[in-house]
Amino acid sequence: MSQFDQIKLSDAGPPLGAKAPAGGSATHEVASVGATFGKVAVLMGGASAEREVSLMSGQGVLQALRSQGVDAHAFDPSERDLAELKHEGFDCCFIALHGRFGEDGTVQGALELLGIAYTGSGVMASSIAIDKVMTKRLWRAEGLPTPAWQMVDSATAAREAFAALGSPMIVKPAREGSTIGLTKVATLDQCDAAYALAAQHDTEVLCEQFIGGDEVTIAVLGSGTTATALPVIRIVALEGNYDYQNKYFTDTTQYLVPCGLPAGEEPRIQELVLKAYRSLSCRGWARADVMIDARTRQPYLLEINTSPGMTGHSLVPMAAKAAGITYPALCILLLQQTSLDYATNLPKVAA
Repeated sequence: MSQFDQIKLSDAGPPLGAKAPAGGSATHEVASVGATFGKVAVLMGGASAEREVSLMSGQGVLQALRSQGVDAHAFDPSERDLAELKHEGFDCCFIALHGRFGEDGTVQGALELLGIAYTGSGVMASSIAIDKVMTKRLWRAEGLPTPAWQMVDSATAAREAFAALGSPMIVKPAREGSTIGLTKVATLDQCDAAYALAAQHDTEVLCEQFIGGDEVTIAVLGSGTTATALPVIRIVALEGNYDYQNKYFTDTTQYLVPCGLPAGEEPRIQELVLKAYRSLSCRGWARADVMIDARTRQPYLLEINTSPGMTGHSLVPMAAKAAGITYPALCILLLQQTSLDYATNLPKVAA
């Protein structure tokens, strides 16, 4: 775990899992670490299309934090007003929300107003990252590779995009995650249904060039120049269909770590993802999805998730484990990085 030395598992005591010193107790050490965070809200559920996954992520995080002595409590923003966080004396939030109204800068902005520090990226990075088109525009401006695309506002425009981008083509909502509303279009007559499905989830629909080859995902921990890319995970889905069901509710998908890519490709992709992460001013953590062209071996950035899943099928915990970081240690590590965009400049909202 030497390559992750700059990411400390605890500033309050020994590393998680370490033996207690003579005369002490492991229980006491865990409680001491947990007490440094005060009262913690684990935000889960929410109102997005990914509510079910968020609840699974949140329960996993909640149990892990409590196992380390953290005074953690579940909080569902779709059922309770966020202002209650201030009234009930919460010191910080672990955001386990996915998709809109949680991963898109809205909750982050509310927490900024409340003056309650939170995990993950700030308002701007969150709002840009969830918008695949804005993300691609920024990456393209930075000279980073991403598949060609067109925004469309009708089935007719989708058919025109198909003629320009070629077959197959990906059609998906511009601001959803977990492959919700996504279709891989192989023929022109599939464009109408693909557009209709994506438009059910977002007013903005993205048509994207399909890159055939290896599908990989890379988690990043930390911020700025000290951000670190975790081991690359290569995804091998049944019939190449890595959809919502295969992501979270089946065991047929293979996740290969070590990834088994040709020599030299893993560090090159990690460096690409770090550039992509920093270009958006992400902080704390994120996970980027990348396709590697089978013919040229050129990696292409697809999107980046600033509040990744923490379920039993999720890939950030899997990558962390490969790097020697346990699930509870990962949760503590992320909690240590809670922050605010405007920690000193913005007046606090009164309780």
